[in-house]
Amino acid sequence: MSTNSNHKTKIAMVIMIIISAVVMRLVPHIPNFAPMTAAALFSAAYLPKRYVLMVPLIALAISDYLLLYVSPFSDPVLNFSRVQPLSAMFNSTTAWVWGSFMLSALLGLALRKNPSSVRIGSMTILASLQFYLMTNFGVWAAGAYARDLSGLLGSYVAGLPFLSWTLAGDLFYTAAFFSLYALALKQSQRGYSWQIKKSVERLVGAHLDR
Repeated sequence: MSTNSNHKTKIAMVIMIIISAVVMRLVPHIPNFAPMTAAALFSAAYLPKRYVLMVPLIALAISDYLLLYVSPFSDPVLNFSRVQPLSAMFNSTTAWVWGSFMLSALLGLALRKNPSSVRIGSMTILASLQFYLMTNFGVWAAGAYARDLSGLLGSYVAGLPFLSWTLAGDLFYTAAFFSLYALALKQSQRGYSWQIKKSVERLVGAHLDR
């Protein structure tokens, strides 16, 4: 496959990942069943390194701001009564949540040389677990629980019901992103091989006509 075709495929994947990550956070869904971790892992595995942190960060920033107007779990779903300042999308746990997805992207760098199914699955589970540990620590650090060990344990216990959906969502979307990319790459290579074949046939035909 040509370099230009490969570059176009990767740019298309960047756009698709950002759009899907944003949309799936805005529509009604099972809590924590979202493609953000998958977006971070995929970006780190296949895209140029300048996109590793950029893709999840852009997806988070756009979706977090739009969630100020869209409430997928409440009624009314849409509220455009006033323009929200950018500062409104930040709260006491935002840094922990965003930091967790940045860490997931860094974990995804381990997939660059060998994105095997086993390694992808292992990194996905690891990313899910660190998200659970970091974000629930952030909730505790923000003062939602007593500032002692029992409070920290309480935060982690309260987050346990969401862990299973985090794992399920991360595994589902990671499998989808990596599988779709492999399929797109295969189709692109097949199309490029067909172009080469037709070019060769034309050259041979032109030579025989002389």
